[in-house]
Amino acid sequence: MLDWSEPNSQKPTIMPPAALPADTDGHAAGLGAISRGAGRVSVDEKAMINCRADVNQLLPLKYRWAWEKYLAGCNNHWMPTEVSMQADIALWKSRDGLTEDERRSIKRNLGFFAASESLVANNIVLAIYRHLTNPECRQYLLRQAFEEAVHTHTFQYIVESLGLDEGELFNMYREVPSITDKAAWALKHTQHLDDPDFKTGTLETDQAFLRDLIAFYVCFEGMWFYTGFAQILSLGRRNKMVGIAEQYQYILRDESIHLNFGIDVINQIKAENPHLWTRAFQDEVRQMLTDAASLEAAYGRDTMPRGFLGLNAALCEQYMHFIANRRCAQLGLGPVFAETENPFPWMSEAMDLKKEKNFFETRVIEYQNGGALNWE
Repeated sequence: MLDWSEPNSQKPTIMPPAALPADTDGHAAGLGAISRGAGRVSVDEKAMINCRADVNQLLPLKYRWAWEKYLAGCNNHWMPTEVSMQADIALWKSRDGLTEDERRSIKRNLGFFAASESLVANNIVLAIYRHLTNPECRQYLLRQAFEEAVHTHTFQYIVESLGLDEGELFNMYREVPSITDKAAWALKHTQHLDDPDFKTGTLETDQAFLRDLIAFYVCFEGMWFYTGFAQILSLGRRNKMVGIAEQYQYILRDESIHLNFGIDVINQIKAENPHLWTRAFQDEVRQMLTDAASLEAAYGRDTMPRGFLGLNAALCEQYMHFIANRRCAQLGLGPVFAETENPFPWMSEAMDLKKEKNFFETRVIEYQNGGALNWE
């Protein structure tokens, strides 16, 4: 059983940032005119949002945890084509290798992830990168964007290897209601940030940006992806679709760092801008996590109407309640569901979930290059 106890942690020293409303001539984006002879950037001038310190200057680092996550992501590099799909191809073509319920679950799973990785990448490139005014965090976002491209490549590789209908899988997010509902819920939190006239710098817009971060990092990547991981990795534990399972293991490890980074960014913004974290906003965030868990439960019922060995929709819903409470704790919120145990402790075989600590607690340093990982 995993140990979910929280170690005693030392609160970080919060230095007041030189934060000003983002200007309109490109300085916050790093595209403004060069100020000839301007003074050098100091650490104290850096901030997560609304900072006019030159975002093109990586050094000096203020948030070393962001740089360490960038290095961890680089050390975890892998490519899907490194993984053999021969056993999966043979099993998929076998008449009695998989049950119809297993096939349905796999296809729905691939369909959800195939579009989701692109949705997350779009959010990073079109919304988050633009408004996060810290260069070391932007450095990590560049790495994450590349990883999302690798993940999309993964599903192309799987679809091609198994000879699946490309249109069916990649258009599933517009054809299967349980997947459409999740994509539509997430997109509403990023579409207005893509508005070229949107700027942070007010209570309303800063909260909108924070809401977007929570929607994508906490709900999308930190909750919805985990049901899919459990489904595929449970098949891998039974020696079924082992190539896909190995690739999902690598994706899970990528997503763990993505989640860690997102939680750290959210908590740092809260620390630097406590006026944003109002009681009303906290209640809104709790409702977001509750709604996300409800959408995921519906997705679980759709992907596994009868379930299969060791996995069913009810267990996945319990897992989502467990994960939602975990995410609440990481954000400093009370649980949204009654206390429940993790129904899938074997997930630790794929990834030690204790690495989901944020930077207030510990550092992620244990990742390896993808080729060195061992699937057992």
